[in-house]
Amino acid sequence: MAQCTHLDSIRDVTPSARGCEDCLKTGDEWLHLRECLTCGHVGCCDQSKNKHATKHFRSSSHPIMASFEPGEDWKWCYIDEMMW
Repeated sequence: MAQCTHLDSIRDVTPSARGCEDCLKTGDEWLHLRECLTCGHVGCCDQSKNKHATKHFRSSSHPIMASFEPGEDWKWCYIDEMMW
């Protein structure tokens, strides 16, 4: 079974905001939230019009994010393109 090769990038992080950090700054809306497990940046999902979680990955190269939604416990590695 394949395993993410970027687990060493996971840190003990504090969420950067209670909602999408970037949408909060502009007064925009989001659908679902994701948290970067390297730095704690909270961004909106790819179903949101701004896709801030993916934009954060592209600008920072931080590979792993987790759902920041209540009751969800999954992670995604952008580089290995795998969820667990």
